[in-house]
Amino acid sequence: MSRSFTSTGSKLSAEPLSRLGKGVNLLLMTMQSYWCERALLPDGWADAVLIEVDVAGTITTVTSNMDAGDSHRIDGLVLPGMPNLHSHAFQRAAAGLTERRVSGAGADDSFWTWRQVMHGFATNLTPEDNQAIAAQLYVEMLKAGYTAVGEFHYLHLDPNGEPYADRAEMSHGITSAAAEAGIGLTHLPVLYSVGGYGGVEPNDGQRRYILEVEDFLNLVSGLISTHKDNPQVRIGIAPHSVRQVPAAHLAAALDGFTDLVPDGPIHIHAAEQVKDVDEHVTYSGARPVAWLLDNADVDGRWCLVHATHLDTGEVSGLARSGAVAGLCLTTEGNLGDGLFPFLDYLNAGGNWGVGSDSHVSVSPLEELRWLEYGQRLISRTRNIAASGTGGSTGARLFADALAGGAEALGRPIGAIATGKRADLVVLDSDHPQLFGRRGDTLIDALIFSGNVNPVRHVLCGGRWVIRSGRHGAEDQIFAAYRTAMSRLSAAYL
Repeated sequence: MSRSFTSTGSKLSAEPLSRLGKGVNLLLMTMQSYWCERALLPDGWADAVLIEVDVAGTITTVTSNMDAGDSHRIDGLVLPGMPNLHSHAFQRAAAGLTERRVSGAGADDSFWTWRQVMHGFATNLTPEDNQAIAAQLYVEMLKAGYTAVGEFHYLHLDPNGEPYADRAEMSHGITSAAAEAGIGLTHLPVLYSVGGYGGVEPNDGQRRYILEVEDFLNLVSGLISTHKDNPQVRIGIAPHSVRQVPAAHLAAALDGFTDLVPDGPIHIHAAEQVKDVDEHVTYSGARPVAWLLDNADVDGRWCLVHATHLDTGEVSGLARSGAVAGLCLTTEGNLGDGLFPFLDYLNAGGNWGVGSDSHVSVSPLEELRWLEYGQRLISRTRNIAASGTGGSTGARLFADALAGGAEALGRPIGAIATGKRADLVVLDSDHPQLFGRRGDTLIDALIFSGNVNPVRHVLCGGRWVIRSGRHGAEDQIFAAYRTAMSRLSAAYL
């Protein structure tokens, strides 16, 4: 099978397109064209697809049934890259470290006991650890077919709760890691104001997260200015939750951010645990998602992450708002959160996407598979997501997750189409999991048959970042990750 990625007249220049974080550069490319043997376009599969990409990595034309000419030839099955709408990068380093029982006899381990362990882990992270872990994670995401990530980032201060000399030190580590890996990034600095409802003082594990609203908006403004000309980076905000951000702080942050970026992405944790709902009802008299819908201008800029526990009114209200429900099935399963009312939300016309959150899994296929399987288990029926008789479950899941993820990240991604970023995932058509499958059945097979990753190559923002299953910088990225993990393991275990 041909794997040609070069063509006559294709050159790279050493001139920087823009700067990311601490001086990490993207390469400015000449205009590129790619000929795809078979590609998934917005209206379905097409053969002999010619995709032209400008110097900034944006698709300018897409035409099917074309000759390859001197274009880069891509043999295999080409899909749009999947957006990962919710990530806490540092938690990748803790995956597998929280599976020992910590509660005593007669008590149950829960999200809340996990949360205590996670706060403790976060206190040990240095800026170098932060960047090394994120870069390793982002390479893993690219290999799995994620080409963009929403980084819900709340590590702002040093381990003592004091600001770094550069207030954006930890954010720069994230943007530099994304540039090193080559993944698209929506960076979402978190506003985290208090330890809990009623202005509870933060505990020691939360002290690295706390910012005043003015300091938070200054941080966000600086990041917007730094990355305003970089098509691979979008800056949004993430008020952590209604538990951690009192109403007055939330309103001030939303107003300030809207003044900076009227259409900027806004993400928030919402109703992940039954305790979240019960305590908000006790504190305010309303359920948290209902309160948000009544007290904030929730619209298509918003992503409500988890939103696991909704009543009927919240399901219909969230769907009507145009916001995206951010579903993180492997993390929600790992933490014992519960199951989102997916079928009711689909029937209400709601938007949704997937994320890997705590990164106990870094696979979009597993997130989609367990979204469907969880619903099958509670309903004892099959093909929950399929649209009517003969509809494909996999194709519906994949298409909805592309659209919802793109909306949540606020970037032109999620489709192979003019004006979108050139984020392409190439599957091995000879892979046993996919061989002989065509059309929507191929997507069904991709999601629901087997666990071996069929991703061969990945183009992100017009740059090849994964070739034959490897990242060009993965050895040095993993070396930095090993150094970080050696230090953290000694401190944590």
